[in-house]
Amino acid sequence: MISSRPIFFHYLALAGYFGLFALMMLWPTVLAASTRFPVALILVVTVTPLLPPLRGLLAFNPRSHAWAGFLSLPYFVHGTVEAYANAGARHLAAAEMLFSLLLFFGSALAIRFNRKAQ
Repeated sequence: MISSRPIFFHYLALAGYFGLFALMMLWPTVLAASTRFPVALILVVTVTPLLPPLRGLLAFNPRSHAWAGFLSLPYFVHGTVEAYANAGARHLAAAEMLFSLLLFFGSALAIRFNRKAQ
């Protein structure tokens, strides 16, 4: 039964990753379009850092899981600041915090239980 733990946390990390990816794509384009900055610039800054660990996350590479966990922390900070500063986007910021925490804890626990299973 212990071999099912790493895969559960791997899927949890993937859910956080793809949720964060979708949210970062939809937030500046459909959900709350910004008039102060170009949408392309916002997408480049927010979505591009999520792309490098994608291949390794899908292959269950522990190193990619570690980097994705570290990468989720700035998104958590951004969600926290956005929830505090922008009352109109609190629900989006809460979703960003939730997805970044899913990615962080899913990645960390997938690595931990994968090493114990081997």
